[in-house]
Amino acid sequence: MSWLILVFAGLLEVVWALGLKYTHGFTRLVPSAVTIAAMAASMWLLGTAVKTLPIGTAYAVWVGIGAVGTAIGGMALLDEPVSAVRIALLAVLVASILGLKLTAPT
Repeated sequence: MSWLILVFAGLLEVVWALGLKYTHGFTRLVPSAVTIAAMAASMWLLGTAVKTLPIGTAYAVWVGIGAVGTAIGGMALLDEPVSAVRIALLAVLVASILGLKLTAPT
């Protein structure tokens, strides 16, 4: 269950990271509220997950999910550049995240 909580925390990290762009420096109420709520929920879920998962592994997986998701979201939603090299490097990051999960003590 902790791994599922951690994945959800990582997905919420994607929400708040992408949400930062839409807040326009926290001058827009609704995007700012969604972003802040996603930040709080993501941190709370991470804190819940690390009650049973190793902190180093959990944090690296959380950040990795956030980084990959935010990079993909930036390309899909914000017209950030897409290249074969970028996609390949994201694939390496995904492989690293999976490797951390598979080698983590249970």
